[in-house]
Amino acid sequence: MHPLRGVEIIPLDHVNIKVRAGEIFGILGPNGAGKTTLIKILCTLISPTEGEAYVNGHDVVRESELVRKSLGFITTDERSFYWRLTGRQNLEFFAALHDIYSEEADRRVNELLDIVHLSDRADDLFLSYSAGMKQRLAIARGLLNDPQVLFMDEPTRSLDPGAAQNIRDFIKKYIVREQGKTVFISTHNLEEAGQLCNSIAICDEGKIKALGSPEELKSGLDEGSTLHDVFLFHTGKRFEEDRGPKSAYYGRHGFRPKTGFGMRRRGF
Repeated sequence: MHPLRGVEIIPLDHVNIKVRAGEIFGILGPNGAGKTTLIKILCTLISPTEGEAYVNGHDVVRESELVRKSLGFITTDERSFYWRLTGRQNLEFFAALHDIYSEEADRRVNELLDIVHLSDRADDLFLSYSAGMKQRLAIARGLLNDPQVLFMDEPTRSLDPGAAQNIRDFIKKYIVREQGKTVFISTHNLEEAGQLCNSIAICDEGKIKALGSPEELKSGLDEGSTLHDVFLFHTGKRFEEDRGPKSAYYGRHGFRPKTGFGMRRRGF
């Protein structure tokens, strides 16, 4: 319910998706589209008002503890760390929340600090870290319990292009290719979605407007079309983060009316 207008707001409306093990699945949409709400439901941070959702075969409501044990959640929210602790101390604290202690915690923390290339800054205060370093520590925290599924909420937000590309390379090469994990990523960065994701769901106003691989989504449009064009075609809107020149499809066809297609799948 909107606090001022008294209008009911539905953050998610009959979302139906399926994610394959070992893939990078992206949910793409502008701010307010429902991306973060969906991730919070799948991570058991909030409960759905209706419907069912499963992660690793576990119901997010009835088996929430099993769901939490099998996933990692990576967010760009710096407030979720303790600024006056070191990077190492932060990881040791969160390891304890996963019931990882003593020698096992030391081993796991040191291993992850090395993996995300923060060993040389591990004993510096978190408040001294750059944006890229903070995000790398967030990834290390998300990997502490060695989860099967990683949820990432806009993992490269506020990073400079070089740092953002390093994070994308790490996700694709280490987390997925080497570790075989499944990654569910929300983003409003079209270039990032096209570069990273095996499958993309376009979300707008709480609904899935289109679903498929980047190539499948673009194949229904003119040659040379981009994900900007796909978003425009299926929502009737220009993507709000689009600051670049108009694409070939937009130039030839202009503003398209709202339309879409259905690709309904079950489970997670």
